[in-house]
Amino acid sequence: QVQLVHSGGGLVQAGGSSRLSCAASGRTFSSYGMGWFRQAPGKEREFVATIDRSGGNTYYADSVKGRFTISRDNAKNTVYLQMNSLKPEDTAVYYCAAAYGGGAYVSAKAYGYWGQGTQVTVSS
Repeated sequence: QVQLVHSGGGLVQAGGSSRLSCAASGRTFSSYGMGWFRQAPGKEREFVATIDRSGGNTYYADSVKGRFTISRDNAKNTVYLQMNSLKPEDTAVYYCAAAYGGGAYVSAKAYGYWGQGTQVTVSS
């Protein structure tokens, strides 16, 4: 079992920055990959970014590439999502997720544990 607790998020102006954190407990944190997903009102949940268990491999959705950075600190059992140059279309509930395996995965099916989500609202 893995428990995930979010922090960060809130209201930010377009062009601004925000950092999300997700603290994990349960299984050994360095044994599994992590991902961030988001869901905007009226839309399906979509992939944002993922990182493998060592932090050596990352992948991003095209919509956030160059603006968002995923990272992890295995000593602190925490994964981060640094979001820069935010746009109104980034407004969504953001979820971190823990994968079944140690790789970096784009598909939500690869993830067995999900955080409660945190709202990010970008005002224009």
